[in-house]
Amino acid sequence: MTPAVTAAPRPARPWLAPLMGLSFVAIWCTGYPAAKIIVGHSGPFTALTLRFACAGLIFALLALVSRVRWPGWREAGHSAVVGCLQLAMQFGGVYGAMRLGASGSFAALVIGSMPLAVSGFAWATGERISRLQWLGLMIGFAGVWLVIGNSLLDAQASGPAIVLLLVGLVGIASGTLYQKRHGSAIDLRAGLAIQNLAATAALLPLAIGVDHFHFDGTPVFWKATAWIVLVNSVGGFALLFLLIRNGAATQVAALFYLVPAVGALMSHFALGEVLTWLEVAGFFVAATGVWLGTRPARAAGAPPA
Repeated sequence: MTPAVTAAPRPARPWLAPLMGLSFVAIWCTGYPAAKIIVGHSGPFTALTLRFACAGLIFALLALVSRVRWPGWREAGHSAVVGCLQLAMQFGGVYGAMRLGASGSFAALVIGSMPLAVSGFAWATGERISRLQWLGLMIGFAGVWLVIGNSLLDAQASGPAIVLLLVGLVGIASGTLYQKRHGSAIDLRAGLAIQNLAATAALLPLAIGVDHFHFDGTPVFWKATAWIVLVNSVGGFALLFLLIRNGAATQVAALFYLVPAVGALMSHFALGEVLTWLEVAGFFVAATGVWLGTRPARAAGAPPA
């Protein structure tokens, strides 16, 4: 029997959640160009093993210094499952696809459809999603297509690369929903330490067996790896952990519609890539979809906000 939905209490600081969401999107967007650089200097699974091992040790050290309560075996098991899905499966698919030639824009499009996948999984398992939220999700997806639709005309992706990206999509969608249901009640530092170390253990056999643990060790590789570890894994996933803990899975997932649009803006200002009016329109369409899709579902009988 599905438990009744109750109205969530109003946050004491209503501006904090939007600020965290925008900060997360900005940090997350830097990961695609950094990943493209890294896979040019190492095997994809090797790069991810190093990334998650470093991030896991950092979070474990923070947890030890802060003397947080480590979870029991059951809670730790839930966090390990999240790490295998949301980290190892998602990024293994994305990095592997980029190694096979998939463009960052194409990868962003596939992963950017995550909100619809999460909403479908959430709806199937009992989470209430309002008609307004469904409308917002559809509008956001249309905005994603507007932003990078032109780029897709030139982007080439092999069949195996597309399969890997779909594997990554399933990983992040199922991992986000699983964490909301089972893995977000423990301390952030302990939870992320377990998640990253579980992802390391899952990817290490692939790094050895497929990549032969190859990386060239150039300054470019180490700089990109440092960015991925400190900014994306430590900063980005700490924000994602907090967002999932404090919001419905569908609302958090809707933020991913902004990733391709913000990525296009970053590429325009940082790399001088051309930004078309169609892409600008797509940015505003995606933002509108996120605004609608992140509005909380109202409980039956509750007064309107």
